[in-house]
Amino acid sequence: MMSGKPIDMSKIRNVIKLYTQGKSKVFISDYLKLSRNTVKKYIKQFISSKKTFEELSALSDLELESLFSGQNTPDLSPKLATLYSFFPTVEKQLKKVGMTRELLWLDYKSKHPDGYQLSYFCELYLRWSQRTNIKSTMHIDHKAGDKMYIDYAGQKLNIIDKESGEIIEVEFFVAILGASQMTYAEASFSQKKADFIHSVENALHFFGGVPQAIVPDNLKSAVVKSDRFEPKINETFMHFSEHYATTILPARAYRPKDKSLVEGAVKILYTRVYSHLKSKHFFSLPDLNKEIWILLEKHNTSILTGKSFSRKELFIELEKHELSPLPQERFELRRQSIVTVLNNGHAFLSEDKHHYSVPYFYIGKRVKLLYTETSVEIFLSHNRIAFHPRVKSPYNYSTIKEHMASSHQFMTDWNPQRFISWGESIDKYVKEFICLILDKKQHPEQSYKSCLGILSLEKKYTRKRLINACTMALEFGVYNYKIVQNILEKEMDMYQINTEEKETPEMPDHQNIRGENYYK
Repeated sequence: MMSGKPIDMSKIRNVIKLYTQGKSKVFISDYLKLSRNTVKKYIKQFISSKKTFEELSALSDLELESLFSGQNTPDLSPKLATLYSFFPTVEKQLKKVGMTRELLWLDYKSKHPDGYQLSYFCELYLRWSQRTNIKSTMHIDHKAGDKMYIDYAGQKLNIIDKESGEIIEVEFFVAILGASQMTYAEASFSQKKADFIHSVENALHFFGGVPQAIVPDNLKSAVVKSDRFEPKINETFMHFSEHYATTILPARAYRPKDKSLVEGAVKILYTRVYSHLKSKHFFSLPDLNKEIWILLEKHNTSILTGKSFSRKELFIELEKHELSPLPQERFELRRQSIVTVLNNGHAFLSEDKHHYSVPYFYIGKRVKLLYTETSVEIFLSHNRIAFHPRVKSPYNYSTIKEHMASSHQFMTDWNPQRFISWGESIDKYVKEFICLILDKKQHPEQSYKSCLGILSLEKKYTRKRLINACTMALEFGVYNYKIVQNILEKEMDMYQINTEEKETPEMPDHQNIRGENYYK
């Protein structure tokens, strides 16, 4: 008590907050409508406590009242003391799915028949809960294994680039389980989708299980469009939740209770983590996270305010076994690309410059490619129409025979080596010409048709003429079916053959010709 009136804890907090922000005592007095002597008294007690504002913020109203009043909490009657000693068990048990206050009251009443009745039992528990929790407005009965709350801290950390000396700001990600308040934290380069999902996944593996729901604030990486009744979840984050068999429940806008737990955790971590990192320099993200996790372990093993157990002890006892098991494989981040199916029945993934087949009747349709490091899925109107292993081979094709029209399927029975061997059986120049066509980086179907057309000309024009036509085309430096066909149709190869076959004629015998013997 002060001046016969109960201390207003919110005013004490505001006095200390304004004082630590550098405001004068006169300003604080006028702003909060308090006497200057009261302000001076609060500030003097704050200084003598040797606590920081963050440490005071973490205290319950009961603890803060005790600190600033200089009085201990009043003695309780034996009956009330017995009840209050039972309340920590009540608080713990209420976190279990299916547990109610009435069931716990029945347990209390069976041990203490002369104890309080249900309505007063619940009223006293509510009072006790409001006084022993950090803020009464923040108190919610969280069920074990039900929700994991995630958010980023407002204040960023930083690392130093070894080469340039540049200071790089990094994000501080926090995840907390509702029932046990077991906390995970890490630094990441950004709040972008890839970093965000990686951090959420690391949190699940840190806890060793999956809660029934994940509650993000309305982060852009998690929520595309905020809505009171049906927010639109980021598609990749939705795939992530499906992989881990959980649900995304975005915190409602302008509903501070929805995210109060994680915001409270962030405030505490400012004191227990940030304050220890300020004087240290880190040159890589792994080094920074290593230090964060050391401090985080201390945080999770510290005894909770007003309790006889730590977050970690409560997590192991109450919540760990309520989490769903982790899947065997980690989530693979899927990227997407919107393309039109080409006339050859393939969709082109520009990142790898590789073609993937789809059923031929989707030619000309706009499709979505969702791809990971190992696979490529092709969708049309949310229906998957094709699946391929990802192949990072530029200008090549992944073709499933069944995707092709029946008139084209015969092409899948051909391969480059078959045409090369066929050409070699005719002549080395024909083989060389076939190899040059196959090396032109065109669609396999087009290459195979060209090779098939050239090699088939042997039947129409004879082997010898085909060899000469290919030899002439090699000299021209033009490698396609049309050049060989034109040479043969216009009999250009015949002109070359006739020229080569003509030799110098022998001189005929004649009486007017002296002959070579004449000059001997």
